[in-house]
Amino acid sequence: MENVNVEEFREIERVNNNREREDMQMVEEIPNQNQNQSENFNRVAPWTKHITIRGLFASLVIGIIYSVIVMKLNLTTGLVPNLNVSAALLAFVFIRTWTKLLHKSGIVSTPFTRQENTVIQTCAVACYSIAVGGGFGSYLLGLNRKTYEQAGVDTEGNTPNSTKELGIGWMTGFLFVSSFVGLLALVPLRKIMIIDYKLTYPSGTATAVLINGFHTPKGDKKAKQQVHGFMKFFSISFVWAFFQWFYSGSGEPCGFSQFPTFGLKAWKHSFYFDFSMTYIGAGMICSHLVNLSLLFGAVLSWGLMWPLISGLKGDWFPSTISESSMKSLSGYKVFVSIALILGDGLYNFLKILFCTARSIRSRAKSEQPKTSSDNQNMALHDLQRNEIFIRESIPLWVACVGYIIFSIISIIIIPLMFPELKWYYVVVAYMLAPSLSFCNAYGAGLTDMNMAYNYGKVALFLLSALSGKDNGVVAGLVGCGLIKSIVSISSDLMHDFKTGHLTLTSPRSMLVSQAIGTAIGCVVAPLTFFLFYKAFDVGNPDGEYKAPYAIVYRNMAILGVQGFSALPHHCLQLCYGFFTFAIAANLLRDLSPKRIGKWVPLPMAMAVPFLVGAYFAIDMCVGSLIVFTWHKLNDKNAGLMIPAVASGLICGDGLWILPSSILALVKIRPPICMSFLATK
Repeated sequence: MENVNVEEFREIERVNNNREREDMQMVEEIPNQNQNQSENFNRVAPWTKHITIRGLFASLVIGIIYSVIVMKLNLTTGLVPNLNVSAALLAFVFIRTWTKLLHKSGIVSTPFTRQENTVIQTCAVACYSIAVGGGFGSYLLGLNRKTYEQAGVDTEGNTPNSTKELGIGWMTGFLFVSSFVGLLALVPLRKIMIIDYKLTYPSGTATAVLINGFHTPKGDKKAKQQVHGFMKFFSISFVWAFFQWFYSGSGEPCGFSQFPTFGLKAWKHSFYFDFSMTYIGAGMICSHLVNLSLLFGAVLSWGLMWPLISGLKGDWFPSTISESSMKSLSGYKVFVSIALILGDGLYNFLKILFCTARSIRSRAKSEQPKTSSDNQNMALHDLQRNEIFIRESIPLWVACVGYIIFSIISIIIIPLMFPELKWYYVVVAYMLAPSLSFCNAYGAGLTDMNMAYNYGKVALFLLSALSGKDNGVVAGLVGCGLIKSIVSISSDLMHDFKTGHLTLTSPRSMLVSQAIGTAIGCVVAPLTFFLFYKAFDVGNPDGEYKAPYAIVYRNMAILGVQGFSALPHHCLQLCYGFFTFAIAANLLRDLSPKRIGKWVPLPMAMAVPFLVGAYFAIDMCVGSLIVFTWHKLNDKNAGLMIPAVASGLICGDGLWILPSSILALVKIRPPICMSFLATK
């Protein structure tokens, strides 16, 4: 059991007794929120009441919708914005619509509380997070034969035995044995990180602010506006996607998604606006710096570098080999992107470790025992939140026993599924996982940056090098997924604990809903992936679903096996330059004055269009332009409506993927191909 300050409990009891006598209204909003209340502290339902049948059904529906959306993003660009706030909004829309329909039918339903809203959001996010981080667009897809062929069949370490064809059965099993360990890795430390260290977890806090705002008298009016905006733009986006389908043809590039907005020459270099509501909505959610960094990376790569390197065909690389070979232009695209990603990842990894160590050290030096007077000075709403968070404790033995059981299952099953990854590597991974998870979760609490992919890349290089050329690629890719899954899920759970703390939701209900959502995601994510995998040409570097990170991760593994001999001619010098640029850009942004640092591009964002192309960066910048203009015209309305409008655009376009995939599976093709030709 966790240690609890006795004086703090006495103070909480005194406050609650006074409150009962005076029939005070509980203050549930965070300090800068409106103080209006909708429910009494003593009326907060037991944690078992937070999880409802209708809530689980809503979580399933929202989880499926968002799994489809993020899978599309994963397989097209690999860039997925944070959708936690959007999921909370959709949960509110779903249950409020349901209760109103029942009310009109004369059926009385249970009141919809902020706790139920929080649990639905947690469960839905846990579900679609498996689609985001399950490796469907990166390390798992990197195992298939198509990615192996793209990486070069004559490359050392990239052997035919280093592939595994994708299947629903083994992918679902892998997700089940690798995902649940992370849920229990940091449960014993939840009080330290949420209450003692008071880590902010910005995404979790923002979600709590939205949910608390919905469930107040004043918030109800705002919620109606947001719901109306969401439904309006959801409908527009869905109808527009349906309309575009008729002109998208098949085979040759055609349709509005290939509209040569800036002319045919620019179109050939991927500079065009493709009318994607998904990326416009994502651009409205992402910061201006992210979107401008994408555009800068697109101009630098597709506007300057690739045309210049293409002109060196026959000098830098043979003119007789295919452009898709890693020894030709594709090699420069992939390895320069890797250099940017690794430089940015290494810098932020070291930065987060430094900030974490410095913060822990300063807290240890200044830590003083709490006294009764300290508790009296603590705000009432903080005492009440802390009391619920501590009262609904999760026994330490449950977390420890569960972690050990899930680890043993994984240690047995994963080497059977992938003989290339030896069992003792898995044992070491699970021994190190809690400390790695703590570092990542602490850093995410300070900066909102989840560094799980960087921990996974470190594991990828180490295991690839240690396992040798015969087993290195598979061992690296699978080990990367193993570490990334544990570290990421434990960090996500801390975000949810922060949301639950601010909305007075029991940690027990949060953990159970996270587990349910993870289980649903382990089934839904592979099915969603195969919907795309069977209906579309996933992994085609010239198609819509390029899955750019699959080839990146496989080549990282090959690089771990071979060293620099995997690079094409003169590529090493370019990689050195961009690796240095990534570190220098981060240093400049952190050390320079804010007015200068806010314009320094993000190397990680720059790396995406190097592989994918410029078109989606233009879409994202259109989203930024809409946000900028809206704030200029009506700043207050923009702050309220932008999340709802962006969510509507993303969900409407994303939902059309389901019927379009079904049509593709049954061989029903669009009737018209709209394409553009130059005049003679």
